[in-house]
Amino acid sequence: MKKKLRVFSVLLFVAVLFGCKETNKKSYLPESIGAINNLTVVIENDLWKGEVGDKIREHFAAPVVGLTWDEPLFNITNVPASVFSGALRNTRAVLYVQKDTLNIAHIKTDMYARPQKIGVIKGHNNKEIIANIDKKATEIIAAFKKQEIDEAQKRFLRSLNKEKALENQFNISLNIPSIYKVGREVDNFVWIDHQIPKGTVNVIAYAVPANSFKTDSTLVKNIVRMRDSIGEKYIPGPDVEGKITHMRTEPAFSPNIFPAEISGMKAIEVRGIWDIKNYPMAGPFITYIIDDTKNNRKLVLEGFTFAPATEKRDYMFQLEAILKTLKINVKEGEK
Repeated sequence: MKKKLRVFSVLLFVAVLFGCKETNKKSYLPESIGAINNLTVVIENDLWKGEVGDKIREHFAAPVVGLTWDEPLFNITNVPASVFSGALRNTRAVLYVQKDTLNIAHIKTDMYARPQKIGVIKGHNNKEIIANIDKKATEIIAAFKKQEIDEAQKRFLRSLNKEKALENQFNISLNIPSIYKVGREVDNFVWIDHQIPKGTVNVIAYAVPANSFKTDSTLVKNIVRMRDSIGEKYIPGPDVEGKITHMRTEPAFSPNIFPAEISGMKAIEVRGIWDIKNYPMAGPFITYIIDDTKNNRKLVLEGFTFAPATEKRDYMFQLEAILKTLKINVKEGEK
């Protein structure tokens, strides 16, 4: 019995020792670097220029859903393994692709810097590598995207908007950069915007009854009707003699709908194109319709961009990151 206890004690000591070493290693990692939505692909040139590179681009440079023209999920920089050292190793998002004696695909966290995600794809030959990319790409992209959302949200904290319109109207808060300002606040509607060189980036919020939608064949039609009614009521277009102008959902493009979760609540994510009725203006939008069952309502948060002749991916990504900071404030007396 004493011998067993002695062996157990030794094993426990070793586990703690190595656990401490791992913790200390993590503690001393440098801060990761890189612009939002940038991806470093570590791959040899012959693979990058061939079918393996094509497969990587198919997944990781796929067009972002809901933009007015094609823009890739990530801006990709490819480098061979021989130069993947120094500051390059501190890149926040890395995809490591290699011919190897192993046939594997997995994700590593905080290997060289913090925070950092490294997707590792290996195979004996091109066929195995391509199969592993197809198998693991969705999971790796989701890990990269979550990390980029977290990074964007962390950067918001440097300077936040302190206005109380969202709290006053809906008892909610969002982490919104201070460059955004409340442009309109009326009963059950708040519009917050940020001027950019060639347009605006916008956040709007409103609430609708809890039973407003059914998840059946009428869902898309009812979402479009809701958005268009809000646009007609609150978001007018430029004055055009004899014509009514207001924001609506672009009739020629049906929006894309996905299940989502915001602040622990079930939600619907809607991505599509808005335009101005009877006037040549358009741009992308992202809407979250959130089941706020505690307050017996559907809370609607939307971000949209007007930026003609300008790339819009990063603006829309920032809006997504903002909307995902939602917090329902606790009222006095509630637990």
